[in-house]
Amino acid sequence: MSSNRFTGTARYVATDDLKMAVNAAVTLSRPLLIKGEPGTGKTQLAEEIAASLGRPLHEWHIKSTTKAQQGLYEYDAVSRLRDSQLGEARVRDIGNYIVKGRLWEAFTSDVQPVLLIDEIDKADIEFPNDLLRELDRMEFYVYETRELVKARHRPIIVITSNNEKELPDAFLRRCFFHYIRFPEAETMTAIIDVHFPGLKRELLKEALDAFYRLRDVPGLKKKPSTSELLDWIKLLLAEDIPPEALRAVDGKTAIPPLYGALLKNEQDVHLFEQLVFMNRRAAR
Repeated sequence: MSSNRFTGTARYVATDDLKMAVNAAVTLSRPLLIKGEPGTGKTQLAEEIAASLGRPLHEWHIKSTTKAQQGLYEYDAVSRLRDSQLGEARVRDIGNYIVKGRLWEAFTSDVQPVLLIDEIDKADIEFPNDLLRELDRMEFYVYETRELVKARHRPIIVITSNNEKELPDAFLRRCFFHYIRFPEAETMTAIIDVHFPGLKRELLKEALDAFYRLRDVPGLKKKPSTSELLDWIKLLLAEDIPPEALRAVDGKTAIPPLYGALLKNEQDVHLFEQLVFMNRRAAR
């Protein structure tokens, strides 16, 4: 099997569909665009691809203020002006004031790297289009130093999105797309086994049942995610909560202990408490 094939890692449970998507993107030399609910392991995927293939990882975490140019380089004119006022010798070389971005670092890597562009949908709508040329041609021009920076190796590019805004069609056409579906109980069991080997089966069953019942509550603003389930199980173990404390009575939803690890805003807590109250009244 080629060393360029992703097969998952011991600490990251990747479905067959996800592994196929990663390898398809690598084969096609296209960026892999990953969408899915927050907490489904989108960002960690890039880390695991790098670990699995033995490649360096370059991470570019996008904010609402991030501009595409920052991924290439930035010219620090303020520092140059200050140095010129102080009579510094280094001011004669403009290259001293060019700050390399994550794409530049990835392009000049000695071996094929993995480049993560994380939460691309946080930036303004023009951001993805502003990167199209560089991602297509694998090169860019530094006007200040009249230097053409070419990629030594085409990086394995992983781009994540939480679907906060639509991405441009021209950008989408250049990507291989995969949506990470929320894990069903079987996959979730495998994920939990990685993090909590030896977890008693009864506690695992009751925790999963309570977790999926909570996710099924209609109208939740933020459904609990995989990472929140793992935090919750860690707390259940630390507090030695017995399995029966998680069990629904007569199939009715109950408030699980330490639910603050699962529900993250007051509207959802209030909605859940109302549902439990209504269930109890109906049971009388």
